[in-house]
Amino acid sequence: MQELMNKPAKMGSYSEEDVLFLLKDLSHVQLEDTTDNREWKMQTGGHYSESLPIEYQPPQHYVDLFWKALHEYKQKVALCIGIVSEQIYQLKGEQTVLVSLARAGTPAGILIKRYIKDRFNISLPHYSVSIIRDRGIDENAIHYIRKAHPNGNIQFIDGWTGKGAISIELTKACADYERKYGVRMDDTVAVIADPGYCTTLYGTREDFLIPSACLNSTVSGLVSRTVLNDLYIGKDDFHGAKFYRELADEDVSNQYINIIEGEFPTIANQAQKIAAEKQVDEIGAVFLGMEEVKKIQAEFSVESTHFIKPGVGETTRVLLRRVPWKILMRDKTSPYVKHILLLAEEKNVEVVEYADLSYLCCGIIKTVKGSKK
Repeated sequence: MQELMNKPAKMGSYSEEDVLFLLKDLSHVQLEDTTDNREWKMQTGGHYSESLPIEYQPPQHYVDLFWKALHEYKQKVALCIGIVSEQIYQLKGEQTVLVSLARAGTPAGILIKRYIKDRFNISLPHYSVSIIRDRGIDENAIHYIRKAHPNGNIQFIDGWTGKGAISIELTKACADYERKYGVRMDDTVAVIADPGYCTTLYGTREDFLIPSACLNSTVSGLVSRTVLNDLYIGKDDFHGAKFYRELADEDVSNQYINIIEGEFPTIANQAQKIAAEKQVDEIGAVFLGMEEVKKIQAEFSVESTHFIKPGVGETTRVLLRRVPWKILMRDKTSPYVKHILLLAEEKNVEVVEYADLSYLCCGIIKTVKGSKK
């Protein structure tokens, strides 16, 4: 393998003991664009990875809701982390290399690393790398990991699943990598919640609120979404991202990790028991979410399945950084959707009661490409 010049970027507000970002620091580049402009560009041939949304900074009542949700669900998140961590360690042991998919996977990866350290007294290496829909995984980052850990067994990690687009992208990327370099990687992605039935390695399949979904970079180490733009990323570079140092006063990334880690002692026995019982899945990765998305696409005449984002986490993302059209809601009284109702009201987005939904909710992106001359 060629000598690699890239090094992990010294970026973000996490400790390097928690995670190393295999990203190119683009903090000096003006990449942000308005939500409306980005949406129009994406729907007229551009790609979402070429620019960044302006980081939405929520009002205080929404931040208060994040803290309330964190304290209400910290034990549930901790249990799910414990269950999936136990499975990872059973499967791959001390040779495991944790590889989070930036950026929603990064907090989950740190928590999995800390659980395994607390439980088994071993500190597994943990990296955060970029994967981009329709463009694949950052192969230079994978080269780096393989060179640093020649006997390592990579475990990919994300926060949650929606309809499974990233799971499908990861499977394709792993197949491409094996074809090019003769190296097989496990394409199973470990997640906290898998409501879309997209993986066999998960903490729960319940569609619930993982509090880190409520915020953007301020709960993800002040690191932006990843960027793949030929103007700034050469063929030998890692994919890029920005470090939002100016948001340091709003940063809750490490508090989030510490609060959930504080619950590990109370859930460890239950996590071990559930993980031991999960050796064989009754239902595997059957991508049930995609069938539901196609039904919604037909019923609401939505141009592309890319515009339909099911699940609490994905619906939140639609409201935080896309141009939403409608929110479908199975149960408005669920405590897991309070923040979604707040955001929808703030942005004047219609919420449609929709009982025939296996997810709690689903966000539909507005078609805007005909709206500019």
